[in-house]
Amino acid sequence: MSSVKPKILAFGKWNSEEVQIHDVSLAKYINLKNMLAPNTSGRLVKKRFGKANVPIYERLANQLMKPGENQGKKLKALNIVAKAFTIIELRTGMNPIQVLVNAIENVAPREETTRILLGGIVYHVAVDVAPQRRVDLALRWICEGAREVSFNNPKPIEESLAEEIILASKGDSRSYAVRKKEEVERIALSSR
Repeated sequence: MSSVKPKILAFGKWNSEEVQIHDVSLAKYINLKNMLAPNTSGRLVKKRFGKANVPIYERLANQLMKPGENQGKKLKALNIVAKAFTIIELRTGMNPIQVLVNAIENVAPREETTRILLGGIVYHVAVDVAPQRRVDLALRWICEGAREVSFNNPKPIEESLAEEIILASKGDSRSYAVRKKEEVERIALSSR
């Protein structure tokens, strides 16, 4: 009698082990660990770079819990992500975690500006973006775009999140996150 462990899949449906990360700099900060119920309960927060060990779809759910209607409602945010992943799979026919990783790779900015105060004068200087901040900004912009589309609109947040992720994975300029990335990089280019 062999005891074969059942395979754990993300949300019980999708295998994130087959997902490929093409951007080498982001590979260390995009965790593709399979979890049935992605809730690390903040165990990794106190460790340095601990959020790099949180599964990427849980970090997306955490971004959805920003102040507003979903503040502090983790289960509701996880349900939104699961429904959005189902919509993505139906529309694209691909693994939704792969589509999310492609979207993060396309939306993560490579350069931004910082302020330097020198003798009472403020200069804006272009700087390279750290890989972890690139992932953070990409997730933030994807969630902001979904929230903006569904606000005062009968379209549910699940559909708008799925649409935002699909558009961002294709690099489409109709995506809020892609437009935001291009704006940040354009400002950084002009302040070199």
